Amino acid sequence: MSFVTGSASTSPLALRRRRARWERAIGALLFGCGALSVLTTVGIVVALITESMGFFAQVSPLEFLFGTRWSPDLVPRSFGILPLVNGTLLVAAGAAVIALPVGLATAIYLSEYASRRTKRIVKPALEILAGIPTVVYGYFGIVFVTPIIRALFPATGVFNAGSAAIVVGIMILPMVSSLSEDALSAVPRRLREAAYGLGATRFEVSTRVVVPAGLSGILASFILAISRAIAETMVVTLAAGATPRMTLDLLQSIQTMTAYIVQVSLGDAPSGTIEYRTLFAVGLLLFLITLGMNLASQWMTARLRESYR
Repeated sequence: MSFVTGSASTSPLALRRRRARWERAIGALLFGCGALSVLTTVGIVVALITESMGFFAQVSPLEFLFGTRWSPDLVPRSFGILPLVNGTLLVAAGAAVIALPVGLATAIYLSEYASRRTKRIVKPALEILAGIPTVVYGYFGIVFVTPIIRALFPATGVFNAGSAAIVVGIMILPMVSSLSEDALSAVPRRLREAAYGLGATRFEVSTRVVVPAGLSGILASFILAISRAIAETMVVTLAAGATPRMTLDLLQSIQTMTAYIVQVSLGDAPSGTIEYRTLFAVGLLLFLITLGMNLASQWMTARLRESYR
């Protein structure tokens, strides 16, 4: 004679079946989220390529890629993208000069010199900068940075590449410092102890042992930060100006690819016109540049990664 100690709904078999159903549901939900991300990316790429094909049907790709004059709405029209690329790279290079060394120095300090209490305070404070809206950075550049530059260099325009580069450098600084600090903190403690055992100073350990060991993560943070600077929109739209020109002068007004996209997106160009389609051609080139930098970051990380066992 046997006795039933529990209902069928609470038996081990029923619990396993219920758990399996939940696992399948969660797996389907996660697959749907991943598929949605992929489909969104594919949709963006298809939209860019479709509209860009209409643009390149009227404009030679060689003229677009190698032309040195950009005036799609003035007669005679010219569609050379190099002035916009020049402005974009000028701002990104200026931002990199500011953010990369300062960010790496900050990461070394947080990883090797700062106490745990200081690190708990300083690192979150730095990461707060990443949460500030970019439009706030843009106005900060106009009302604070630009007046200082004009006081030092009176010939500086109200809109200039230098102000945008400084503000973008401040904006990407948390990315460099945070990712680099994570890479340095991942270096095993035994490497530091071995260097100290050989008589190395803290500075020598930091620069000759820890930084080379975490080089893959540091370089990846550099590339991602520069990619972020290239794709920045509001800061360059507000602070850098709207004058496409080939120049290396940080005191002059320039225009970047993202700033031009904002200009066209305001609705002044009628849909379907060649001026409107320049929006997608410039966006496609910007997409390819940032995609290439992200792939380079992944390749560099995989190639230079150190494995410690």
